Amino acid sequence: MSEIPDSTQSTGTSACPREFLVSVELYVPTVASFGLRKPVVPRRKVDTSKTEETPRSLKEKSSWISVARTPAGAGQWRPATCKLTDEDESCSLNIYVDETILYQTIYIHMLNHFDIRHADSSLFLRKNCMALTSAGGQRWGSSANKEPIYFQFEDADTCNTWLVLLRSYSKPEIYGQTFVSRDGGLYRMWRQVELSILQGRNLGNHFKAQLDANASSATLSEGDPREADPVDLDAFCEIHLNDNICARTTVKKGIGSPDWMENFTFSDLPPFETLEVTVWREKRLLKPMLLGSVRIALTNFRRSEAVEGWFPIIQAGAVSNSIQVGEIRMKLTVDEEIILPHTSYSSLLTLLRDRNVLEWMSDFERRIPLRTTSYQLMCIAIAKNILVEHITEYADREVDGTPSSHNTIFRGNTTFTKTMELAMAFYGKTFLESSIGCTIRRICSEKIAIEVDPVRSGKGAKEIERGVDQLIHWSQEVWNQIYAVRNQCPHELRRLFEHVRKLVEKHYYTKDSQDPHNRELPCQSVSAFCFLRFIVPGILNPHLFGLYPGLPSARIQRSLTLIAKVIQSLANLNPNVQKEEFMRGIKDFLKQNLSSMSDYILVVSTPVPLDPYSPHSGHPAHSHQRLNVVSSLHERSTTMPVLERESIPLLPHMLDIPRHLARITSSVLRNARSTDTKGKSSEGDNQHLSGLCAQCFDLEDQSLARVSRLASAEPYPIALNWDTPRMTSSAAPPSPSPSSSNIVESRMVSRPYTAPSLSDSSVTDHRKASSGNVTPISVVPHDLSSLRRGSVPEIPSSSNVTSSPEERSLRAKNRPRFMRPKSISADSISSFASPAGAQSLRSSPEFRDLETSRKRKNVLQNILTKR
Repeated sequence: MSEIPDSTQSTGTSACPREFLVSVELYVPTVASFGLRKPVVPRRKVDTSKTEETPRSLKEKSSWISVARTPAGAGQWRPATCKLTDEDESCSLNIYVDETILYQTIYIHMLNHFDIRHADSSLFLRKNCMALTSAGGQRWGSSANKEPIYFQFEDADTCNTWLVLLRSYSKPEIYGQTFVSRDGGLYRMWRQVELSILQGRNLGNHFKAQLDANASSATLSEGDPREADPVDLDAFCEIHLNDNICARTTVKKGIGSPDWMENFTFSDLPPFETLEVTVWREKRLLKPMLLGSVRIALTNFRRSEAVEGWFPIIQAGAVSNSIQVGEIRMKLTVDEEIILPHTSYSSLLTLLRDRNVLEWMSDFERRIPLRTTSYQLMCIAIAKNILVEHITEYADREVDGTPSSHNTIFRGNTTFTKTMELAMAFYGKTFLESSIGCTIRRICSEKIAIEVDPVRSGKGAKEIERGVDQLIHWSQEVWNQIYAVRNQCPHELRRLFEHVRKLVEKHYYTKDSQDPHNRELPCQSVSAFCFLRFIVPGILNPHLFGLYPGLPSARIQRSLTLIAKVIQSLANLNPNVQKEEFMRGIKDFLKQNLSSMSDYILVVSTPVPLDPYSPHSGHPAHSHQRLNVVSSLHERSTTMPVLERESIPLLPHMLDIPRHLARITSSVLRNARSTDTKGKSSEGDNQHLSGLCAQCFDLEDQSLARVSRLASAEPYPIALNWDTPRMTSSAAPPSPSPSSSNIVESRMVSRPYTAPSLSDSSVTDHRKASSGNVTPISVVPHDLSSLRRGSVPEIPSSSNVTSSPEERSLRAKNRPRFMRPKSISADSISSFASPAGAQSLRSSPEFRDLETSRKRKNVLQNILTKR
């Protein structure tokens, strides 16, 4: 998959078309492949002179377990060429198979940003894949196939480059585009779903489903006391978002209770509708059989708060005849944020720049329990190219040089060590893959089982000796691969490791030291990060680092644990120390590779001059193609509206500074309300955090003002049509609007995001709904705050609403139907609120007084309480 250079050079004029070409692997479904030529397979010439007959063997039918399943049944990957043509107002992507056959033409300028996303590696067990979704009027092809198109690129850098390039010609999800504004709109939206499929129980056992008629989605189970006979089966799950398959788990064997422990993250999503997890039973020599599914309405989940529990698996059928075939434990977090223009965050960004980013991380963890914001802060520092400098500055404070600290240096979980872990995972993802990925997958696929502990194995001395030999063999395989790619260590990690090594040398190292431990301390300090916190965890848990799909079996996990112990012992540069007696057999292995480990540590902690075109420079390759893409973006960005320009991620790391700032803002506000409702007294103050919280509240005001402006400017309620290429608004019949008093009350407890957090507990109705059982079901909204969540409100006829299924069904048929967009964004306010009510949201004296008093009282003090 080599890169094809640009056939047309940019002339600097908009009238001249610009073309970009790249070679990819294209997934072609079986139906679409009927009109294409079959791939040419070289045939071996048969010598017909020999007449000796050989018995023909029967061809064994392949197992479905060994075949990689695809979203649309069987398919094939074929080499293809993508040609992107930019001609003034239009942009098309032509996909050629076999160099000359035009397979598809996609009109990129008609797509939305969320139609172009990374494809999860679990779909095809391939990395660096991209999915492109388009409707009938947005593509042309020889077949009637409307499934997403999947590409696989040569490397991650090429994949990110083309994703940014395609999105630069598509349409972002911007609201308020009809306003005459230099920003090109009021705000844009971003969505993400984090899903962990943990384990199942009672799979294959049939029970009559106990469904809540009020529930619009699957409810959490409290544990079924019914006895069930375990069923021996192999199962896997498929994940669908808005009826499109996004990922799948591995096949797990278990007697009704398989353990998956697999995590998935889906970013840049379209407006939320449903999440469906289908559970399949795997059968050899047969197609998988559907057991049942869990269907969840994402609109019912509170934003940015994890919900974990057992969800019932229901077989398809009428509600009265539904059958529960087991339960699955999942953890789900739904995020949805309003993102303002970059200029709105200028004050917050200036405030963050005034301090070291690690100081902010420390304050967030100690004073405000916000551990998840550390990653957002790190991304902002990376985008500004200041992370390495801030880490090295903070490291100078970490090493105090006291005689007693050298034994535990960099061994604790401090802010510095945690940030180093984040930085290594961010910069060194490709480096980790090239270091251990191939060897770890061999161990897992070949099901290597190693055991050297006689207590665990219960075998004789010969078997233990054979296990030690096997352990040494695979440890040498792992180490050989790690050492072979030492020159590919990223430049940023080399700088960090070099500073750590020189810092320890300055405080502890002396050439004439009598203690051999002090002489090895500089190298051991580097290995404390490179191995103890990076490479060895990747060996222990390859599924968490994207090195292997799914949790390895217990026997393979034991083998990886033993290999990790050997590699860590080698990294400690002390072959004479072995805690377990059965590990003493690897002493010769450690002595033989001790010198190569010292050389490895020296290489990865010594920066080298960057060669941008070298494949082993450690820095994302500044290829000719990416330079052309960046220059094209710079040329076109001068004519783009502000919000559209800022919606294009920054290369090479796909960063979005306004989005990271928006997530930090919402996290701080959510914690502020949570602390405020607890009513804790203030015992201290912090000037930096006080200023940060004040800026976050100001950003909340700006967001609410923009949402209110959009709601008040529409003469009629609007409903966004997401099925059309252009993201425009269409008129809808007017709807009842809440009173202005409810709007003012909602401003006290809500923020202008699409769904509240559990900390927004000032709403009385929600308190009553939450006091019973913890279920991911939205409450009946009665104010603008609830309307902003995107749920269609029920209008009760009286205060005493009956709850029988028959009356609820009748009331559901007779209640007003509100036309609203599929999105649950804040634009849906205009579907319910009248212009007068929205205007009162900004101009009401009660609103201004309540906001002023809340800011000036003890809200900021409470979140700064010493813990």
